[in-house]
Amino acid sequence: MPGKLRVAVLMGGRSSERAISLISGASVADALDREKYEVKAVDVGYIGGDPAPIPAELPVALPEMLPFEALTQPARPDVAFIALHGRGGEDGSVQGLLEVLGIPYTGSGVLASALALDKIQSKRVFMQQGIPTAPFLEFDARCEKSVEEWDGHALDEIGLPLVVKPAREGSSIGVTIVRAGERLRPAADVALAYDHRIFAERYLPGMEITAAILGNHDLQVLPLVEIVPAGEFYDYERKYTPGATQEIVPARVSEKAAERAREVALAAHRALGCWGWSRVDMRCDGENVWALEVNTIPGLTPLSLVPCAAAAAGIPFPELLDRLIRLALEPRQESR
Repeated sequence: MPGKLRVAVLMGGRSSERAISLISGASVADALDREKYEVKAVDVGYIGGDPAPIPAELPVALPEMLPFEALTQPARPDVAFIALHGRGGEDGSVQGLLEVLGIPYTGSGVLASALALDKIQSKRVFMQQGIPTAPFLEFDARCEKSVEEWDGHALDEIGLPLVVKPAREGSSIGVTIVRAGERLRPAADVALAYDHRIFAERYLPGMEITAAILGNHDLQVLPLVEIVPAGEFYDYERKYTPGATQEIVPARVSEKAAERAREVALAAHRALGCWGWSRVDMRCDGENVWALEVNTIPGLTPLSLVPCAAAAAGIPFPELLDRLIRLALEPRQESR
């Protein structure tokens, strides 16, 4: 009888989403079937004997975590389950290292990961591929153009209300909805605290919905989830505070709108070359659907949307993890 599959759960890291990654990683490590897997938790923020601090008051018990160097030791994992969020984990850097080490891993490859985390680049791909997305205007602090000049162009070209975002952050970190012109500069300053590249995009009407996609070549769209935050928008606090957001499955949209949302989600997933799984966030107004962004490593916390959609499709959390591992072990190719 073959031995257990050695699985390294990569978690933590050093991004602004370290706390959420630790919760995702702990959820994965706890749910993996010990009859099938030999599980090791690896803190990617623990490198060279220099561990990153553990955030206080995490709502889960953390497993014993090994330093990142454990991936290069003789008893290397058979597969890496990536539960990292944000830069250094979701941007293709860890994926590239695993490619060099020859360790299969869950989720998208280097290019798709980098494109998806960079919202400006992903929106350019969407537009080139004819995928509906909000008009936007970018700003790079390394260029000579002043923020004040960009403010004026954003108000003229995008109009109010608009949304200001850092290019390469997740979990709505650094995001501001701007409804008055005098609030644009403070919103830009908030976003610039996280990235030297930011953008303003038109605030789209309607509801926020999300579609989880599973598969490499044969793609399955899980039931659409409608996101109803207790406030203006689905920000960091409402994502991770119990009871702060209502997730409705299936989303309360017409079948025609649902079919259109599935088409947009699949088109966005394929356009970026995603692999294994993704979550595509969208806005829906009547039968109009726009792609907001693609998450190549969606959250796997108890409050996360993909486990919610999977449960609605009759896929328990441990089975979802089994499927992601099986997909990781298939020969990796571009899904487009």
